[in-house]
Amino acid sequence: MQVNEAFALRKIEGSIKASVGIMKDVNTLIRLPELAGTMQELSVELMKAGIIEEMVGEALPVDPEGMFEDEEEEAEGEVDKVLGEILKGKMEKTGELPSVPLQQTPVAAGKQAAEEEEDEEATEAMMDQMRNRLEALRS
Repeated sequence: MQVNEAFALRKIEGSIKASVGIMKDVNTLIRLPELAGTMQELSVELMKAGIIEEMVGEALPVDPEGMFEDEEEEAEGEVDKVLGEILKGKMEKTGELPSVPLQQTPVAAGKQAAEEEEDEEATEAMMDQMRNRLEALRS
């Protein structure tokens, strides 16, 4: 019994020595005074950045709605210029485009309505098939 206790005490003693060695290594790596100084420097830099951000915010008022209107207008102008250059010769060949939308003839309107109705029927039939498959899988 005493031999087992002595063996257990030796084992605990070895673990404590290993822990002390690890703690010494960690302590030399961390160096608390240097860490505190670094944290203080970081705090000062963050404060400077905050002050600079406030100054910039006061100097340049932010208008979220009108913020990018000028840039958008410039971009649209550039896009129009590029498209104008690309389509220059092609637009001359086609002539003027109508400014009023063409109205559909009654025959074309009837065909379009019939096509829409057929599409709806096809969609409904496909949905019925899918429902039947789902019911078959459930049972």
